[in-house]
Amino acid sequence: MAVLVDDLVTRGTSEPYRMFTSRAEYRLLLREGNADARLTPLGRELGLVDDARHARFAEKARRMDALLAAFEAVQVRPDAPTRDILNAMGAAIPGKAVPLSALLRQPQVGILALAPLLPALAEETPEVLAEVETRIRYQSYLEKEALRVSHSRDIEDTPLPQDMDYAAVVGLTREVVEKLARVRPASLGQAGRISGVTPAAITCLEIHLHKAQRRQAAAQAPRHH
Repeated sequence: MAVLVDDLVTRGTSEPYRMFTSRAEYRLLLREGNADARLTPLGRELGLVDDARHARFAEKARRMDALLAAFEAVQVRPDAPTRDILNAMGAAIPGKAVPLSALLRQPQVGILALAPLLPALAEETPEVLAEVETRIRYQSYLEKEALRVSHSRDIEDTPLPQDMDYAAVVGLTREVVEKLARVRPASLGQAGRISGVTPAAITCLEIHLHKAQRRQAAAQAPRHH
């Protein structure tokens, strides 16, 4: 629903509308596998999640945290038994002791294949295993995505004056000026989601706003004679 509303407000449509989930921002963080982790606490606050369901959610979260910690705590050494296990699954053999998580980041290694090195894996549910595998395998990408979210939050709610003269903003192309003037976005975040408004254009808007704020502050500063 959020994608649909934002599309219609900021992009518009001249033909029958089709919602593309690919337009959702930060798709690495908005996964089906972590929907319960993102939404269950909100549902609990709103009174939509009963005690039994919340208890199941908390237990799943506890088991995931324990498994993630185990992947970092278990050190795999390239001794003879370990080499046999890794050779059997076609995994690269590390030259020194590494956390078990390092093996899971190899594309040819599935999480259950590591059960000989971490027996607790054989006792876990497919849902827990799938999410733990995703978090470990794509950790660096998820961290980068989280940084992007943090930066976007800094500008998301920065308001844009509704009477702003976009033609006066240095660096904007005529096309971008026309689109901004037509949509009249309420914030920098909304402006950035308008088709054709580039990150460079958003930077121009940020600079323009900062200059306007400095001019306003200077004009309001008391003058000493």
